[in-house]
Amino acid sequence: MEGGDQEEQRYTGVPPDKAANFKDVVREFMRGLLEMSVQFGRGCRDVVQQSLVTEDSFLVRNFGKDSCIGRKLKVPYDNVLRRLKVFNEYLVPEDKDPWHAWSVILFVFVLALAVLSVSVEHDTAIPVAKKVYIHPPSADRIMLPDGRYMAYREQGLPADRARFTMIIPHSFLSSRLAGIPGLKASLLEEFGVRLLTYDLPGFGESDPHPKRNLESSASDMLFLANSLGVSDKFWVVGYSSGSLHAWAALKYIPDRLAGAAMFAPMVSPYDSLMNRGEKYGTWEKWTHKRKFMYFLARRFPKSLSYFYQRSFLSGKHSQIDQWLALTLGRRDRALIEDPVYEEFWQRDVEESIRQGNAKPFVEEAVLQVSNWGFSLADLKLQKKQQGKGILNLIKLLLGSSEEEYTGFLGPIHIWQGMDDKVVPPSMTDFVHRVLPGAAVHKLPYEGHFTYFSFCDECHRQIFTTLFGTPQGPLNNTIEVEQTPFDDIQVQEEVSQGDLKTD
Repeated sequence: MEGGDQEEQRYTGVPPDKAANFKDVVREFMRGLLEMSVQFGRGCRDVVQQSLVTEDSFLVRNFGKDSCIGRKLKVPYDNVLRRLKVFNEYLVPEDKDPWHAWSVILFVFVLALAVLSVSVEHDTAIPVAKKVYIHPPSADRIMLPDGRYMAYREQGLPADRARFTMIIPHSFLSSRLAGIPGLKASLLEEFGVRLLTYDLPGFGESDPHPKRNLESSASDMLFLANSLGVSDKFWVVGYSSGSLHAWAALKYIPDRLAGAAMFAPMVSPYDSLMNRGEKYGTWEKWTHKRKFMYFLARRFPKSLSYFYQRSFLSGKHSQIDQWLALTLGRRDRALIEDPVYEEFWQRDVEESIRQGNAKPFVEEAVLQVSNWGFSLADLKLQKKQQGKGILNLIKLLLGSSEEEYTGFLGPIHIWQGMDDKVVPPSMTDFVHRVLPGAAVHKLPYEGHFTYFSFCDECHRQIFTTLFGTPQGPLNNTIEVEQTPFDDIQVQEEVSQGDLKTD
């Protein structure tokens, strides 16, 4: 383990991968412009249709499909639409109709040019953004088997006094400093909990992983637990997009887990197991920009670096909904504007981006929308199918074959805010449909951040649900195993002492 040196520095906003091929970025950006145009133009198209394209309007009478001009243009028009269908694979699920997508493209380009030509005379009224400050390295680190270093943080009780251990992989644009925001040390001690957090590869003070995936993420988590003396099974906590790494732990290291606590758990919005209603309930809650960023992550991931360098890697602070294109409910909005949360958020971001490299963030974004290497259905608890060989038949006849189960055997708890617009309730509905054994705790009026962050009462409810009545830390001087003979001797000594006292 090691600490960092104490040299201070300011973030310059110049990443190590600045020399990336500019032509590739431009080409992928232009390809992605189609999706942005479609998303931006949907609302404009609806306004035009409702205002001008009515049955008795001048446009419909003279240029509609039943007009003289419309009948003449029908054949070439259909040919054009048929050619444009080739771009359907680049569109989000609800934009597959070429008429829906392409009827507004020209209008959108004209409108975009008009917006770009607007004077910036009002820019002086915008408050000056706070600059990002990179703090001196200070994390404890362990060396992984492949030579990489992983930074981690310990909270709560030491290993020899903890009844329970929780390990939390952080979410996108976060770090080991996040954990459970606002969690009090006194609550950890009351329930006897040791809390471990760590920086994902390339985030904070952890070294990048050249070929990371969710299986390697689970391996890193396991090595951390073993290196820090976690001998018993531990709880994994997944919050938002950090849940991807928690799901991976359930898949790849289930024998080391006591259970899973999930908060607004993220799954791929392109998951093939999602039904139409679940997909629609998810996509409709998101801003057009966020949909566009998911599209780029899925189709043109290299272009994400361009956007990241101009947002959270720009060297300036902004609110979380601005950097991540989030829609927030009333309670979430009030929380992120609170000075206490703002201070926490800015410090967490500063730690997350300290290496100034866009690549780890691109990798994380791709993990959110790509094939994980497993399905949530693999985690479902179910009886293992018996083989059809002669040996299995003999075992069945002799009654020696025991029932075996596949999937995750431990408890899974999911907390979901019903006013969450970042990870909408439809995602949890999908998870619960695939994993019916999971316990879902629906939280009316709560958003994405409010229940998990800076809520003492909420944190107590969570710990009570997971651990039951608080019993405090282990007392190794008292809580030792005794043989029945030793126990009898102690009782006899106490009885004799009572007699002498009398």
